[in-house]
Amino acid sequence: MTQVLFDATTPALEDEWASLHHPWVRDLAWLLHAPDIIESDYPGRPTLEALGLGDAACRKAWLHAFDAEPQRLVPYIGATPPRRLGHYHERLWHALLDLAPATRLLATNIAIHEANRTLGELDVIYADAQGRHTHLELAIKYYLGLRQGPGDERHPARWIGPGCADSLARKHYHTRHHQLPLAHHPRSMARLNSLGIDPSLLQQRAAMLGMLFYPWSVTLAAPHPARITAAHGDWLTWQDWPILRDHLPTGTMGAPLHKPHWLALPGGETYRTLERLEAELEAHFTDTGTPRQYHLQAPDGTQRRFFIVPDDWPRRLPLPPITPTPGRKSHHVEDRRTGRA
Repeated sequence: MTQVLFDATTPALEDEWASLHHPWVRDLAWLLHAPDIIESDYPGRPTLEALGLGDAACRKAWLHAFDAEPQRLVPYIGATPPRRLGHYHERLWHALLDLAPATRLLATNIAIHEANRTLGELDVIYADAQGRHTHLELAIKYYLGLRQGPGDERHPARWIGPGCADSLARKHYHTRHHQLPLAHHPRSMARLNSLGIDPSLLQQRAAMLGMLFYPWSVTLAAPHPARITAAHGDWLTWQDWPILRDHLPTGTMGAPLHKPHWLALPGGETYRTLERLEAELEAHFTDTGTPRQYHLQAPDGTQRRFFIVPDDWPRRLPLPPITPTPGRKSHHVEDRRTGRA
């Protein structure tokens, strides 16, 4: 197998989720440890200490309590999780921030309107143990890097989603120039005041979790502004699968990851031989041909996530973000082009 540096799986995380059974709780464990994928002018995701879960023994007990009673998460996630990954990810955060020992959820998805038009939403407002209020913007993104594309080799517009509808450049721009500044809009400030939240004292954070997938067997520079600690995997075309397969150690097993459960790894019972996995892939690419995410694990414990994409992927490229003209509000420009992430 090629060099393996597996996404957000650390020894601490592997120890925590090894004995967890419910997929929601396994995803909560992943959420606790997953690093932000980009550098930002704003602080990133809340730390374990800020959540009151810095102690490993207490954190493990906290997770196992939900594994024993996963129905406690239903008020946040619903009887069945939403199919859209972003919605599921947000609901996991709602549960985490409301149920963690040191935080309390105050408001979610606060829609801001002006002149019969929706300017956007503030994702989450929560309070910490000291009573301070924080506006947290959330994103879960899986971007595949292209060897050729807009700008130089580190340009974030070369990193696009598997569905070719989004890019790291567009999401980073939208978060920085629309979603976070929206909290300072007069309409937002009035709405926050109505909720008993003083906007002048509001702290802000931006958590963009997920993974960066590099083209397999090709050297590609990390995008600007990726963090050194960003979780990453590889991607390859279906026609290159036999080459990868022939480089894998005998006994390597694989498991598909299905939305919305792209966060934690699946349980061991879902892993299958490469022969069975290849038969599934062949049937898939003969039919729909959409990108598929898999986790591969060798007998020696080395492991890696892969996206396998159609041979003609990408079929289109998302346009880089538009810089607003002077005097024009950036959130109006970007809102029309991308809508909600």
